[in-house]
Amino acid sequence: MRAYQELAHQGLVVSHVGKGTNVVEYIPEQGQTPMRRAALFNRMEAFLLEIMTAGYSPDEVELSLRVALDRWRTFSAQPEETPPDVLRFVGSHDPSLALIASQYHENNPELSLHLSFTGSLGGLIALAEKKADLAGCHLWDENTDTYNEPFIRKLLPGQKVAMLTLAHRRVGLIVPAGNPLGIESLKSLTKAGAHFVNRQQGSGTRVWLDAQLRSLKINSSGILGYDEEKMTHSEVARTISKGQANVGVGVETAALSFGLDFKPLTTERYDLIIPFENWGDKSIQILKRSLGTKQTKSVINNLGGYDTTQTGTVTWVT
Repeated sequence: MRAYQELAHQGLVVSHVGKGTNVVEYIPEQGQTPMRRAALFNRMEAFLLEIMTAGYSPDEVELSLRVALDRWRTFSAQPEETPPDVLRFVGSHDPSLALIASQYHENNPELSLHLSFTGSLGGLIALAEKKADLAGCHLWDENTDTYNEPFIRKLLPGQKVAMLTLAHRRVGLIVPAGNPLGIESLKSLTKAGAHFVNRQQGSGTRVWLDAQLRSLKINSSGILGYDEEKMTHSEVARTISKGQANVGVGVETAALSFGLDFKPLTTERYDLIIPFENWGDKSIQILKRSLGTKQTKSVINNLGGYDTTQTGTVTWVT
């Protein structure tokens, strides 16, 4: 009876007069109880035993899990009221951000970094509307051949703004392993059999791609799948890994995560955009110091496709 009472208290069983006691169909949403933690722990142990028996190392398992969590964070809704100890990030997707957010919280349990991926333009707009504390941006301006600054001046006019460099990263064509269609350049997007998967409008990748297509005089209407949009590099790679498309533009680390081939096209700078009014916040300064450490640079480099030489450097736009 005590066991039944404890199970009922945990919300795992329900009793009805004359019908007996049954296991609930769904576990109720509630705080982490000891029994729920134990159940999760047992499931994780079973998964680890299965995957490590297949030959994967603990480091490989941890990295893959963090990348997978990165995808789920993409769909998390921004809370209407964010606690003061939560940094609100809005902007372009980068696979390293999930790892950085996790490390940031582990080293500072009282702080957390909430990620919302809307694209580079969406991030700058969120800053302008005071709906974010920092934004992620890699917008290339074809007139000046520079990143981010021209767009900051347009969307945040008259403001003093910091560009805190996250990393430089390789961007290129993501294709199935073995590259069966022999896709080598953007001109290959119109070849027979090519099925493209695109990034959403407002993303830095989309801005860069459209500028390149104009330069090459490639009409987007001739690219099968051009209107099929994904919110993150991980989603582009996942779509290709499922065989739902066979080429997309994204960062190299996304291709590596899904075992796909990669054809480099350019190297871009990804910055964290922080208004001066937020720069002095303790949480921002902790994040800045963290980016400059060997530990963080190692975490980013281990993903593949990054250059962290300038990671943690600051450039001011005034």
